[in-house]
Amino acid sequence: MSPVRELELADGAPARCCTPVAEPGLTIEEAATTARLFKALADPHRLRIINVLATSGGSVCGCDLEEPLGLSQATVSFHLKKLFDAGLLDREKRGVWVYYSLNREAVTRLGDVLRFDRRR
Repeated sequence: MSPVRELELADGAPARCCTPVAEPGLTIEEAATTARLFKALADPHRLRIINVLATSGGSVCGCDLEEPLGLSQATVSFHLKKLFDAGLLDREKRGVWVYYSLNREAVTRLGDVLRFDRRR
């Protein structure tokens, strides 16, 4: 199984970042990094992929996403790459197949970004 990756964006900027939006003083750089993460999620197909992986109980072969999503292999691969590059997915190659799972640490940190119940 692949190790847990640090949440990274495709441009290499670490997204251990993501200052919660409820915290004062969000810089333009922090806002831009967070926006890139949300951009990776701003597609209905990608949200459905996240949903399938979140409810699967484990890793899923990319080939097994075509039928439930009603998408071609190329389209599924495109969306998986976007989510992987955003650091939201882990992947593991098994022979010729690639299996994907949610990067739970990244998803938890992303959830913390929108937590508004923080008290100072």
